[in-house]
Amino acid sequence: MKFYRLNFISSSLLTLVMFLLVYLFQILNDRYFHDSYISLGFLASVLVIFILNYFVLKILFNYYSKKQLRNISKILPEEITYNPEENITLKELGERFSDFNQQKVTEMDMMKEMESYRKEYIGNVSHELKTPLFSIQGYVETLREGAVDDLNIRDKYLERVEISVERLIAIVNDLDMINRLEAGEINLNHSVFDINILIREIFDLLDLEAEKNTTILQLQTLQNQILVEADKQKISQVFINLISNAIHYANRQEAKVIVKTIVLKNKVLVEVIDNGMGIKEELLPRIFERFYRVDSSRSRKQGGSGLGLAIVKHILEAHKEIITVESTYLEGAKFSFMLEKAKFPSM
Repeated sequence: MKFYRLNFISSSLLTLVMFLLVYLFQILNDRYFHDSYISLGFLASVLVIFILNYFVLKILFNYYSKKQLRNISKILPEEITYNPEENITLKELGERFSDFNQQKVTEMDMMKEMESYRKEYIGNVSHELKTPLFSIQGYVETLREGAVDDLNIRDKYLERVEISVERLIAIVNDLDMINRLEAGEINLNHSVFDINILIREIFDLLDLEAEKNTTILQLQTLQNQILVEADKQKISQVFINLISNAIHYANRQEAKVIVKTIVLKNKVLVEVIDNGMGIKEELLPRIFERFYRVDSSRSRKQGGSGLGLAIVKHILEAHKEIITVESTYLEGAKFSFMLEKAKFPSM
C-alpha cells in the first residue's frame, strides 16, 4: 500500500508541475500568441502524461514487488506456504511470517516448559530412589564391618534393608503404573461390585496404619449396598492412595477420615474427607502432579513414592471421570469423584 500511495503522490506532483507549466504557458500565449488550441493541447498532454505515469509506476511497482517476493521466497522456512506466482502482497506475506514466528515462539515456550518438567521429573526420581538406596548401602556396610556377628544388630539392620527394598519396589511399580496409564497401555477390567464393601475392605487393610496415627476411619452412606461398574482392582488403588494419604496428614488429636458414598441418578459420588493440615489454596492446582508434595520433608520422612495422587488422577481419567479437591488450610481436605452406577446387579 505504501508503494501505491507513493505512486499516487508522485503522479499528483508531476501533474501539478505540468499544470503550473500550462498556466505559465497560458500567460505567455495570452500575451504573445493568442492561440487557444495550444493551451488545450498542452492540457490534454498533461492528462495523458499523468495517466501514463500512474500505470507505468504501477507496472514498475508490481515488477519490483514480485521480484522482491521471489527473493524472499528463497529464504522462507518450508512451513510457510508460498507460491511466487500467487497473487499476494508483501503485507499478506508479512502476516504469514508473523503467524509462523508466533507459532515457533509458542513451540519454543512449550519445549522449555517440557525441558523444565523433564529436569524436575528426573531430579525427583533420583531423589526418591536415592533415599532407600543410601539406607541400604549404609546398613550393608555396617554389617560387613562386623555388625553381622551381633545377632540383634544384624536382624534389626536386615529388617531395615527389607523395608528400604520394599520402598524401592513400590516406587518402581508406581512409576511403571503411571507411565502405562499415561500411555494408555493398561486395559480396564470392568465388573459390578459393591463399593461400600470395597471401602470396608480398604479400612481393614489400613487399620494398623490408622491406629498408629490414632486416626478413626468411618464410612457414611444411606444405603447398605451400592453397586458400581468399574475396574475393582484399580478403584481399590484409588481408595488406598486417598485414604492412606488422608491418614498421614490427619491431625494427631481427634483425627478422622470419613468416606461418603452418595447415590445420584446414574452415578455414585464418593468423597474422602479428613480433618488434617489441609492444603494452601495456591498449591491446589499442582497436587496431582508427579512427585509433588504439599509438605515434602514430612512426606519423604514417612515414605511413599510421591505418585499416589497422580496415579489416582490417571486411573479415574481412564474411567472417563475426574477427581476434584476442596481444602481449607489447617482444617482439612475433601477429594471427590464419581463412578458409573451399575445398570444391572452382579450375577
